[in-house]
Amino acid sequence: MSFDDLPDRLSDWCAEQMGDEPVNVLFERRSLSAVFGLRLADGRDVVVKAREDDGRAASCVAAQVRLAERGFPCARPLTPVVGVGALAVHAEEFRPGGVLLCGDAPDIAVRYAAVFARLMAELADVSVAPPLPNPRWVRWDHTDAGLWPTVGELDDRDQGAVPAYVVGTARRIRGRLLAADLPWVLGHADFEARNLRWHDGEVGAVHDWDSLAWQPEAALAGAACGAFASVSPPTLAPVEGSAAFLEAYQECRGRRFTVEEREVAWAASLWPAVHNARWEAVHGDAPVCCDAVRAQAAERLHRANA
Repeated sequence: MSFDDLPDRLSDWCAEQMGDEPVNVLFERRSLSAVFGLRLADGRDVVVKAREDDGRAASCVAAQVRLAERGFPCARPLTPVVGVGALAVHAEEFRPGGVLLCGDAPDIAVRYAAVFARLMAELADVSVAPPLPNPRWVRWDHTDAGLWPTVGELDDRDQGAVPAYVVGTARRIRGRLLAADLPWVLGHADFEARNLRWHDGEVGAVHDWDSLAWQPEAALAGAACGAFASVSPPTLAPVEGSAAFLEAYQECRGRRFTVEEREVAWAASLWPAVHNARWEAVHGDAPVCCDAVRAQAAERLHRANA
C-alpha cells in the first residue's frame, strides 16, 4: 500500500485493527506522512497516521504510549504500528480543540521551555530502540557523503540556489556538533508552535511524536529553542527568545548545562533553520529562514564557539 491508495484501504484497515469501519472523514493532511481524522461506526473519533516505513515508527509510538499512560498531554495510541506494504500505520485517539500559542518573545519562550523540560524528563527513563535515522531537519549526524543528509527531493534540485552563507553556516554548525562528546538521549525534534495546543493557558496536547530523535539533550533543547515559535512557514526565533528558552529549560530540569552543552545547544539551534533555508532556496520559496540565518548566524555561531 502506498500513500496514493491509502484512502481506499482505510475502511478495511480500521475494521481489522479497531473493529469498526469509518463512516466519516473529519480531516486529511499530507506532508511527510498522511494523517486522517475518522469517525467510526460506533461513534469513536480516531486519527490514523501512515508514513514510509523507515524503521522509526515502532519506537516513536512505543514512547508515546508510555507518556500517555503517565498523563502527559499527548494522544494515546490505540493500535501498535502495523506494516502495510511500504507504510507504517497506526491509530491514536483524537484530541481536538485548543489554540496556538504564538509569539517569540522571552516570556513566550519560557512557557515553551517548561513544556519541553517536562517532556524530556518524562522521556528520560523510557527505554526504546533509538528511532534512527533522525528526522531529516535535525540529521546533522548523518553518515552520507557531503554536508547535507541525503534527501532526494532536495538533492535533485539546483544546489547553486542555496546561498553561500547558508552552506558556510551549516558546515560550521555541523563541525561543532560532530566534535561534541555527550551522551545521546530520546527527545522530541519538532517542538514547534504548530505542534502544540493550549487550553486556558496550559498545554493541552503535544503532537507529532513521529519526530522523536536520538541526540544529546543539549542538541535537542537547542533545536527546540530555535524552532519553538514556528507555525507556517517555519522560522528561527530571535536570539533573545532562544536564550530565554535555554535558561528556563535548565532551571526546570534542575541542572545547569556545562560549557560544552551550552555551545552544542547554540549550534543545534541553527541546524533546522539552515535545513529550512536550503529548502526555501531550492524551491524558490520566500526567504524566511534564509533571512533569519543571515541576520543571526554570527551571534549564534559565536555562542556555539563554532
